[in-house]
Formats: sequence, C-alpha cells, structure tokens
Amino acid sequence: MTSGTTSDIADLIARTALRDRGAFRDLYSRTSAKLFGVTLRILKDRSEAEEALQEVYVKIWQRADRYVAGGYSPISWLVAVARNHALDVLRARKPVSDDIDAAIDLADGGPDPEQATIQGSERTRIDGCLETLEADKADCVRGAYLDGFSYEELATRHSVPLNTMRTWLRRSLIKLRECLTA
Repeated sequence: MTSGTTSDIADLIARTALRDRGAFRDLYSRTSAKLFGVTLRILKDRSEAEEALQEVYVKIWQRADRYVAGGYSPISWLVAVARNHALDVLRARKPVSDDIDAAIDLADGGPDPEQATIQGSERTRIDGCLETLEADKADCVRGAYLDGFSYEELATRHSVPLNTMRTWLRRSLIKLRECLTA
C-alpha cells in the first residue's frame, strides 16, 4: 500500500460498493502491491499470482458491499479476499505430473503390438484345435491348463476314475499338438 489511512481505504471500499469506478481504480492503485504479495506468497508462481490478483479485484468489485466498516480493518478484509481466492486456486490445481522424459523410461509390462498380434493369432489357433476335440475332453483340457483344476477335481467333476482323466488329458494334448503343428 503506497499511501492512505485505514479510513481512506474503508471509504474507497464503500464507494466501490456504490459502483464508483474512480474509487475502485484508486483502491486498486493503493492496495494491489500488498494483495499481489499475498497471492504470490501462496501460489509461488508469478503469472498465476498476477491472474489470481485480477480475479481478486473482480471479487472485490462484486462484493464490496459485504465489507462492514468497524468489523475488520479494511486491509484485513482485502487480504482475506485475496488469501481465500489464492487458496482456492491452489486447491484447484491439478497435481504436478512427473517430467515426461521420466515416463519414457517406464517399461510397459504388456506385450508390444507385434507380440499381441502373435498371441491373438496363437489363441485363435488353439481355440480352433480345442474345437476339434470332443466337448468333455476340451472342457478337461481348459480346466486343467487354463483354469488350474487338478486331475482329481476334473475326474470328480466328470465322474470318471483318476487314471481315465489322465489318459483323456494325455490323448487330448497329443491331438492338440498334431493340430497345431499341421
């Protein structure tokens, strides 16, 4: 604040509430340096603080009628408007992301496009070969090798002896290998 007493600032706020543009301009010239300091201290970024200061004065223009003389000092009220707005800006900031160069070094755990295409093609071939098996035998192969069921669980599920299940799976795998190598 370059000059002016507390009562002068209170008078400028009161005249601003009456939409006196000259009083508002004078209020800005007397208080903007202090309010800029408040916004800069909170936001720690000069351009963001300058933008916030403009928005603070828009709020002061719109809310000057809310200042009650004698309640707070006029400077305290102006600082509170600036401080609250700067804190709102700070809360609304998106989290600072890491440098993009650091992200380049991160490995993608998934397959690259070529591998994904090959895997998709192999999966299609395996599914096609599974369809050549009898339905219950194909179900056993899927259960044992894709779903992780034990031979005992599959034998119980299909109501066959354990050795029969082992034979089914061995013969089914031989057929799958023949189909896949053809």
